[in-house]
Amino acid sequence: MTVFIFQGCSIKNVSFLQTKDTPTKQESCLICEDDTSEFDDEFGEADQEIFDPLSGYNRLATSFNDTLFIHILDPLSKGYAYILPEGARNSLARALHNIQFPIRFTNNILQGKFQNASDELERFIVNTTVGVVGLFDPAKEYMHITAHNEDFGQTLGYYGIGTGFHIVIPVLGPSNLRDIIGLTADGYLSPLLYQKGLKHYKIPQNYTQALSIYALDAVNKNTLHPGAYESLKKDAIDLYPFLRDVYEQKRDADIKQ
Repeated sequence: MTVFIFQGCSIKNVSFLQTKDTPTKQESCLICEDDTSEFDDEFGEADQEIFDPLSGYNRLATSFNDTLFIHILDPLSKGYAYILPEGARNSLARALHNIQFPIRFTNNILQGKFQNASDELERFIVNTTVGVVGLFDPAKEYMHITAHNEDFGQTLGYYGIGTGFHIVIPVLGPSNLRDIIGLTADGYLSPLLYQKGLKHYKIPQNYTQALSIYALDAVNKNTLHPGAYESLKKDAIDLYPFLRDVYEQKRDADIKQ
């Protein structure tokens, strides 16, 4: 993921030579205060550069999502993992990833990554047939063809479209204006998201079925990465800006790949 360094004001112990130029205790404190004020001004300017007009709402949404994870998603995940063996959960994750092939294929083409798009097509054909509708991944295991995950938010970023302001979506988590537009576009391509008028292309036939599939996917993924969220947030001094920066830096890295 990402490494963050939190910097604060610290005073180092320094032994001065006892000369006539040695600063007094009062002078040393003044030096420390001046240095600290320079750092404060620098960090203050850095904070002002972040355009976050929805910060108040985002903090509430982050708190809601954090509570939802701790009290609902995590307990459900533990019960689910107890019932379903890890091998079956991995197979389900692979199958759901395989079904989302149209998103990856289309966005690789839109970005001019034609070899990657070809790899995705080959992976889909092999894994859907030999891999039993994607439950297994012979394309990677035996043919060494890896997935190339691309979405429309990354496509917009690839062509220089900015992120816009940060938005935390209840249940779904951190996002931004560009990625919300991307999610909407990808929703038409995804066989797992219900859309009126596209029933023959979609697996769920109503919103309830679509919600159930995505809830299952979220629980299943969480069981495959136990403790990942807790490990991520344990070093956060302030949870909302920490998760915001994690998300934005990861998305930047995804676009640059």
